[in-house]
Amino acid sequence: MPVIRVEMWEGRTRDQKRELVEIFSKEMARITGCEVESVYVILTDVKKENWGIDGQLCSDKYPD
Repeated sequence: MPVIRVEMWEGRTRDQKRELVEIFSKEMARITGCEVESVYVILTDVKKENWGIDGQLCSDKYPD
């Protein structure tokens, strides 16, 4: 049972997330030889204010 965890800034549409889950699942199954049905994908949306890079909050570094 492979598990793929993806953390990304919030703001992706449901259709984008749907495509990510589909493609990640198919590729994991293809590469590892498992069934697509056994692949779990967990998407976590993170606010920029809760993500830091280069000593800064991403909300400060990359304002909307």
